[in-house]
Amino acid sequence: MNKVGRLAAALICASIATTAAASPSADICGKATLADGSASLATAAVVRSAKEWFDRINAADDAAYIRFVEERGPLLPDPPERWLDLRDFLRGFTLCGVKSADAEGVELWMFDPNFDTYAFMRLKPGATEADKPRLLFHSATDEVPPGAARPPKLALPVLAQAVEARAASRAAKDQFSGAILVAHKGRVLLHKAYGLADRARRKPNRPDTQFRFGSMGKMVTAVAIMQLAEKGRVALDAPIGRYLPDYPNRDVAAKVTVANLLSHTGGTGDIFGPDFERRKASLSSTKDYVGLHGSRAPEFEPGSRYAYSNYGFILLGRIVEQVSGLTYDQYIQRNIFKPAGMASTGNRPESEKLPRRAVGYTGTGARMKSADDLLPLNGTSAGGGYSTVGDFNRFVDGLTSHRLLRAGTLRKLIDGGVRTADGQFAAFDFGGTLPEVGRFIGHGGGFPGISGSLQHFLKSGVTIVVLANRDPGTAESIAIFAAHRLPAN
Repeated sequence: MNKVGRLAAALICASIATTAAASPSADICGKATLADGSASLATAAVVRSAKEWFDRINAADDAAYIRFVEERGPLLPDPPERWLDLRDFLRGFTLCGVKSADAEGVELWMFDPNFDTYAFMRLKPGATEADKPRLLFHSATDEVPPGAARPPKLALPVLAQAVEARAASRAAKDQFSGAILVAHKGRVLLHKAYGLADRARRKPNRPDTQFRFGSMGKMVTAVAIMQLAEKGRVALDAPIGRYLPDYPNRDVAAKVTVANLLSHTGGTGDIFGPDFERRKASLSSTKDYVGLHGSRAPEFEPGSRYAYSNYGFILLGRIVEQVSGLTYDQYIQRNIFKPAGMASTGNRPESEKLPRRAVGYTGTGARMKSADDLLPLNGTSAGGGYSTVGDFNRFVDGLTSHRLLRAGTLRKLIDGGVRTADGQFAAFDFGGTLPEVGRFIGHGGGFPGISGSLQHFLKSGVTIVVLANRDPGTAESIAIFAAHRLPAN
């Protein structure tokens, strides 16, 4: 759900209108420039096309924008019905300059005011200067252009005030709807909600509103597996066939290890697609998903490379069930949610009307609508449940106090991973590292109408939790703003 390919564009979404054709700010762009007399003709053609495209992104109405893309380009990877969504994602970016260029593509620096961070896009030049360039991909980055400054570091009380002001500003423009919690070593600095939980009823979000959290649920599954490993009931280097002896595809059973699933190196693929859409009404358990996808061969040799896999975490949930003798939901309620005090967290079906669960909304402006019809039946071991920002703070406390995992086991989860065939290290899916701030444990989550982020920074003890009932990027726009301003270690 978080990192799902069809939503990758949302990881750099923005909706604050500016005019990209204007001269980029030197403060934002540093030494990056779009005007370079030494650029090749192909690079210059890509830059001209990108500048014209961004001008239309920020200034044209819907019809004029679609007409421009049809006639002038660039060639986009999405079908025409997604072009306006992509326009909304990119609106407000500052196009800074050329990051790199070769015969295969030109990468351009961009500044994303929504995420308060930099991004880059890669376009492939046309065969001639007159041909449209092709958009290959775009992605957020922790890098900054040469000469550009990172945001100023703020003392924690000032940081909380800055995050509160940013959230209020975005909520006033209907660009944020959700709840935020910022804490330091257990002391809550900010706990506040914004926007509407139910737009039809004008029901506001509250600090204890339950939001769907998408792939943030993978953290819970990882902890469940490590609890069983701690008790000697699961070996991370064992093939999954040891725990799923009747698994339909023998290559998966024999070659994919538990560690491969935790690190997305098993080649086990996604759960979404045409088969999912046809069978969605009957998919409620890990066993159902194995029945749908279990005969599928690995997408690549297990352990050879990384590819994000929702289905891999379904299989981890199935292992939890087979080893514990409990359903996945029974296990996590007894062994994670209850010990951590997470009384507002669960995977109950979407058909049940929970009075504190927010309605999820997808799209923007006049195209905004409820995302209810797009959701799976209920949360699973791959994600999709619901929680509150307070409960996720309790989850962090349960981990750091070692009520959920012993210190050594938690360290294995944080530091562990798989060395792939090409020598790259694929870490277990339980956090990351932010420049100047350091290692954090946590996860993001996203799906239509769902956006969430948890980061607990290990050295500083700062926890940032943001949940939103809007599309991916909504929660991250606050979480990344906060994380970038944390005092350096």
